[in-house]
Amino acid sequence: MREELIISGRMNRLVDPVLNIWHWHIPLYLFLGGLAAGILFFAALVTIQGKADKYPTAAKLAPFLTPFLLALGLLALFLDLNHKLFFWRLYTTIRLESPMSWGAWTLMVVMPLSLIWCALNIREIFPRWDWKYPILFKTEAFFKNNLLTISWIMLVFSLILGVYTGILFSAFNARPLWNTSILGPLFLTSGLSTGAAAIVLMSKQQTERNYFARIDLMLIGIEIFLIIHMFMGFLASTQVHIEAAQLFLGGPYTTVFWMFVFSFGLVVPAILEILELRGFHMPHWLAPSLVLFGGIMLRFIMAYAGQASRWLY
Repeated sequence: MREELIISGRMNRLVDPVLNIWHWHIPLYLFLGGLAAGILFFAALVTIQGKADKYPTAAKLAPFLTPFLLALGLLALFLDLNHKLFFWRLYTTIRLESPMSWGAWTLMVVMPLSLIWCALNIREIFPRWDWKYPILFKTEAFFKNNLLTISWIMLVFSLILGVYTGILFSAFNARPLWNTSILGPLFLTSGLSTGAAAIVLMSKQQTERNYFARIDLMLIGIEIFLIIHMFMGFLASTQVHIEAAQLFLGGPYTTVFWMFVFSFGLVVPAILEILELRGFHMPHWLAPSLVLFGGIMLRFIMAYAGQASRWLY
């Protein structure tokens, strides 16, 4: 019999027996950030295409949600910090190898852009709005004259924000479930899908709802492909990655993931959208509501399951 002495650092109150150091704050922020990124992306896209008047909910109305979504997400991040008074140190340096640095500076750009976008459309949404001061009218005119440039900047940074929400997880190599390059594209696609779903939910025009339902249907297909590809990659990888995949393939997260994310969050809304596009009378709010539900469940499940996955020790 061969005896071995194993010294492990896992006997830590934040690791064993409690495996989840990141609680509800992080997945909530990732969902809200992805949703805001999706809404801003489509607002910029339809404006660049010259279809802002054709799709007014996407271009003008839905973006009014984004400052509140981002503010609520940042509040969740702030509550998660152990040293709350030192958050400003993120803005004293730029570290290209750090996802946290990328996220902090991206939010520094996206938050003002979302406010500027709302300001450019506020008089159309609220006709009685009056800026009162001439300097504010001149500022509004300046931004409107440069609307196309602002749209391109917002388009690029909304994509960065959407990808970042997945990279924030995938950068943690210590957790095998997160150690995959699929998470960035998966969370970006999910964010765009929830953004399209929010537009469908808010729109009162059948033409606009059908247009974004088609976009959402395409994004759901891409998301399903990425999820399947992610598990195929895990099962063809190392033992720890196989064990991470098994958390969803017979393990404790099997039912909740395949029921609430894959079925109710992707497959069922896709079927409902296909039926509605083919002329069947369906409640227009049902499919996008399920997409939003699936989006937030995806992030919560990946957050908690990722912390449960581990390297052999």
